[in-house]
Amino acid sequence: MTVLDSIAKQANRLATDVQTSLKRARVEGERRLLQRQHRAALEELGERTYELVRAGTVPEEPLATEVAAVEAKLMEIEAKVAEIESMRGEEEDEATAPPSADASRTAFPMVDDAAPADDGPASPGPGWDAAGKFFGDPPKGS
Repeated sequence: MTVLDSIAKQANRLATDVQTSLKRARVEGERRLLQRQHRAALEELGERTYELVRAGTVPEEPLATEVAAVEAKLMEIEAKVAEIESMRGEEEDEATAPPSADASRTAFPMVDDAAPADDGPASPGPGWDAAGKFFGDPPKGS
């Protein structure tokens, strides 16, 4: 067997493996899509059933525990919404309150309150001055 025959067999085997992997990935993707569609259909069924139970069209007895669980979760959601709204109200109250003198100092401790002196063109800063000494002149306009 020549080297070219060996390479051709390996290439053929690799191409077959790739095709098999692509087919498997496609089928798995289709399976996941079908599972999502199934879950969506179950969700719609559950919502419709809940509406029918609340309307009195479907008897509640066989579904009492599930309906109670749904209502408990709805109450928890409503409580969280109320909590979020109260937090928003507190944030708005804090936003309208006058800022404290230390708020900017706390947020930006590295900024100096003193205004820079206008002694001519500003130096790019001590870092650039040190770099200029090492590499040459600092860049213009920075």
